[in-house]
Amino acid sequence: MVVVVSAVLLQRRGTGPGEEGQERLAERTASDRGGERERPLELRSPGTGVAGVVGGDEFLGFLDGDEFTYVKEDLPPYLDSTSEPPPLFDGTTRLYTYYPCPFAQRVWIARNYKGLQDKIKLVPIDLKNRPAWYREKVYPENKDHFKQQFAEELLAYTDTLNKIVYTSFKGDAAKEAGSAFDYLETALHKFEDGPFFLGQFSLVDIAYAPFVERFQIFLQDAWKYDITAGRPKLATWIEEVNKIDAYKHTKCDPEELIQTYKQRFLGQ
Repeated sequence: MVVVVSAVLLQRRGTGPGEEGQERLAERTASDRGGERERPLELRSPGTGVAGVVGGDEFLGFLDGDEFTYVKEDLPPYLDSTSEPPPLFDGTTRLYTYYPCPFAQRVWIARNYKGLQDKIKLVPIDLKNRPAWYREKVYPENKDHFKQQFAEELLAYTDTLNKIVYTSFKGDAAKEAGSAFDYLETALHKFEDGPFFLGQFSLVDIAYAPFVERFQIFLQDAWKYDITAGRPKLATWIEEVNKIDAYKHTKCDPEELIQTYKQRFLGQ
């Protein structure tokens, strides 16, 4: 029995052919297996390299050599003006979406294809009756352009920060490097919707993390200079960045760094 996957997906989603036609399709495929309609239908689509099982809550198949699992889920209801905002910084990754939107659907497809339903929670927003917190916390329409400008400013400052700090290693670093970290402290006060430079984690944080990591280690060891002293926002930023696995697994070895920097900058 051969059934193209697209036809079965149309059957499951209730779109495309009429319900009657879909029922006939189900009856035909079931009769091909001896009338055992309660058993999952085995599907193969030679042209796409997709093979799998449909009939229960799971579709398992292969596409371009990658194994993926699609687990049917109960779609959560829309959040509207009466809804409370989801908790922030609780370790949950969320996909804010609007079901009819084709652009949001692209991300939704990728999430499902990678089998990330348990790791990325759908949070549908009723755009016709959206929550009051939506613009501030999810889509701050009036702040997007400002954030973009500020991001460019911060990215441009990375070279300045590095120059100030690296140069300070040749003198009194505890005194000469302070202005660079004061700049970061001030920048981290711009947005209150998260602990990062743009509120939420972004490329700006990625640009700074490797250098702040090294500066903090070396300044503390060589000059007993704590870059977070008197800079609570910077301290929180470092703490939050260190919670991100994508960053944690790339951190340098402190002892190796100290020895390398001492030889390079202090001639030791």
